[in-house]
Amino acid sequence: MSLATQNLSFQKKLTAITVLLFIVKVVAWAFTHSVAILTDTLEYTINVVAGFISLYSLYLSAQPKDENHPYGHGKAEFVSAAIEGILMVVSCFVIVYEAINNLFYRPHTFHKLDYGIYLVALTAIVNFIAGYYAIRKGKQNNALTLIATGKHMQSDTYGTLGIVVGLIILYFTGYAWIDSAISILFAVFIFVAGYKVLRSSIAGIMDEADKELLDRVVKYLSEHRRQNWMDIHNLRIIKYGSILHLDCHTTIPWYFNINEGHEEVKALEDMIRENFGEHVEMFVHTDGCLPISCAICIKQDCNVRQHEFIRRVQWDVKNVSNNGKHTINTEN
Repeated sequence: MSLATQNLSFQKKLTAITVLLFIVKVVAWAFTHSVAILTDTLEYTINVVAGFISLYSLYLSAQPKDENHPYGHGKAEFVSAAIEGILMVVSCFVIVYEAINNLFYRPHTFHKLDYGIYLVALTAIVNFIAGYYAIRKGKQNNALTLIATGKHMQSDTYGTLGIVVGLIILYFTGYAWIDSAISILFAVFIFVAGYKVLRSSIAGIMDEADKELLDRVVKYLSEHRRQNWMDIHNLRIIKYGSILHLDCHTTIPWYFNINEGHEEVKALEDMIRENFGEHVEMFVHTDGCLPISCAICIKQDCNVRQHEFIRRVQWDVKNVSNNGKHTINTEN
């Protein structure tokens, strides 16, 4: 089963869970008439809508490449995550509006708070567990949609637990203003989580460099470099859903024939896939070394060396990302 198909199957389960939890939250609100629980329920409506949007985006991501989408359909996941982030932010304003209305203009009494507390606490526990597994699966499969969904579910959990604590205080004290205060605090928490999801998705849509991933790749290449690789430069990494696309140049001995050059490229590709998974596309351009490369070349059996070896260049994100062969100053 492909990663895209695994992600789609997992999202189906998450969507079913969110629908069931939404029903439980509606029942809890019907029991209590609490605006805090109503707030939690309204916010969770977004989870349900976002769940179906995520499901569709993962369905698109699972589709094979075609003439119109030569890099596949993975960008749909970023769009889905962006929509989810926007919905989270919008929900904050709805929550604050309802809280203020109930605090100043629509005071009301509460019913069966104990039932509501039990039901809402149950949804928090289930939500956290489901969110944990969604984030773990998303990181395993490079699926931003699952990660966004998992973070959204876990942010709901923290907010829901805050609501539970507030409802317990309300249950024992009878202070009605606590209900609205909890809702407003919950709205702030959701706003921050929504902003982070939206920021991450926009970064993916705009092909912003993933500095953490780039650092991991460069560190791994540096630790496993071969003596026939004078350098790796012009490295670019783009994520399309669960697929990673890596482009780079590597400098190899100028006298290598096509087969020898191909073997070096294959070794580089195999090394990356071994550590970062099979769902990696690599396009490697080979450059022949120049006399300036001799000073940093660690190849010991070179019969055409024109300059002595001086020192090995440590690979880092800056020199591996720059579009130019690695060199050192040999004048001193």
